[in-house]
Amino acid sequence: MQKKAVILFSGGLDSTTCVAIAKSKGYACYALSFDYGQKHRSELQAAKFLAEFMHLAEHKIVSLNLGTLAGSALTDKKMDVPDYTGNNEIPVTYVPARNTVFLSIALGWAEVIGAHDIFIGANDVDYSGYPDCRPEYLAAFEKMANLATKSGIEGARYTLHAPLIRLTKREIIQQGIQLGVNYGATLSCYRADAEGRACGTCDSCVYRRKGFIEAGVEDPTRYF
Repeated sequence: MQKKAVILFSGGLDSTTCVAIAKSKGYACYALSFDYGQKHRSELQAAKFLAEFMHLAEHKIVSLNLGTLAGSALTDKKMDVPDYTGNNEIPVTYVPARNTVFLSIALGWAEVIGAHDIFIGANDVDYSGYPDCRPEYLAAFEKMANLATKSGIEGARYTLHAPLIRLTKREIIQQGIQLGVNYGATLSCYRADAEGRACGTCDSCVYRRKGFIEAGVEDPTRYF
């Protein structure tokens, strides 16, 4: 039987490349997206389209209102998403404990469907400095997954894959192009409008645009 993998899937550049990598390794891909109260909800439309376009085994969208906790410019209507600054501070677009919440739900779904591999498009090279994108964090979560689940303590160990963790955006895009990723359908912008157009100046847009320039690939992003 084909191995199953649960993949965190936002519909953005990194997570879509991550899906393509998992597919290339022979996994049946079970994609998991979250409607978590983000202002840029048009990313969910991108995820829906790409899940069908890439012929994934299944795609679920889980509703979580992390906005009730506030504390992030991505979910708090009282906070504005800033332009890219380039400083070394963790930006206000950090969503407290987001990857821990998302990965925990992915782990639960993996246990239900008998998958022992979880993929995340985390990257600690061209990124905004989020603490839950670091290799140390991912290693700790994998250890926890094997301590906290029935499958884990019975010997069916979980592996958390982060194939993009040490890649630059240029390298990610180059690998995705080789795998046939439709980057024109992906959406990475933190301020995307209802039509899925990007601002071009938030952290995510700046890193994405830089990646296409350095890869020598035409940027297919639609900007407003």
